[in-house]
Amino acid sequence: MARKKTSGPTDRELAILGVLWDKGPSTVRDVHEALKQEEETGYTTTLKLMQIMVDKGLLIREDAGRARGEGVPPLRREAILASPHQPATRTTGKEQGQDALATNRRRHIYRPTVSEERTQKLLIGDLLDRVFAGSAEKLVLRALSAKKVSPKELKRIRQMLDELEGQ
Repeated sequence: MARKKTSGPTDRELAILGVLWDKGPSTVRDVHEALKQEEETGYTTTLKLMQIMVDKGLLIREDAGRARGEGVPPLRREAILASPHQPATRTTGKEQGQDALATNRRRHIYRPTVSEERTQKLLIGDLLDRVFAGSAEKLVLRALSAKKVSPKELKRIRQMLDELEGQ
């Protein structure tokens, strides 16, 4: 049976977006460190999810600064990357791999394409249509009865209702 296409980000994608909304533009490593505080997950899982989110248009990946000589054969790349005052030295494949990993971790910065508020509005709109037959009243009543509301929250809700009545 084919999976039903979701109308918005998945729970894990929302968690990643939440980190980026809180921290601002970040690397995969930064996002992964924040996520693993809540739930143990692998670095490569976080990386893959963020790559998928780029493909879906949820994130933008920016290069923080392309390494000079990228795409050039290794020996030539070493010569390009060497300081003008120091001759290039030959490194082993293992060292080159470690250098490439360190460079890649620093290079890619991810940022969300939509704001937290816009995402919430889209998800609430979808929920409103699918679950509450478009009734904002039913949605608000269920939301208020589902969890204890603090006096501060109630005051803010009253203010919002007063503002809406005044429009």
